[in-house]
Amino acid sequence: MSHRQPQPQLPTVWQKMKFVMGAMMGAGVGLTIGFIFGSYSILRGGAGPRGALPTLSQYMLSSGATFSFFLAIGSVIRNETAMQLPPHWEAARMEVINRSRPMAYQTLKQKWEMETRRNDKS
Repeated sequence: MSHRQPQPQLPTVWQKMKFVMGAMMGAGVGLTIGFIFGSYSILRGGAGPRGALPTLSQYMLSSGATFSFFLAIGSVIRNETAMQLPPHWEAARMEVINRSRPMAYQTLKQKWEMETRRNDKS
């Protein structure tokens, strides 16, 4: 009888959609902010040589793209923890973390002692 290894869980469609939802939310916020600031700029300084509508649309599209980009990245970072590693990968990751902490402490302690000796000499 063969023993099956558990397969790592892939992200579901819903987890993949959170990126798109962040981008859509950012686009909506960016378009609104672009409309507000673009309208204010047009009312304050005039429409310019291109006219009111192209100027307003440029404000709206640029701020919409910017907000969309950053909110999409933020939603990916925020939801990254929801996608768990398989148990054996998580154990290997924790082993590296636990092994490197004492080494980092030892290095820091050596640098501190060296700095202290150097300051005592002067």
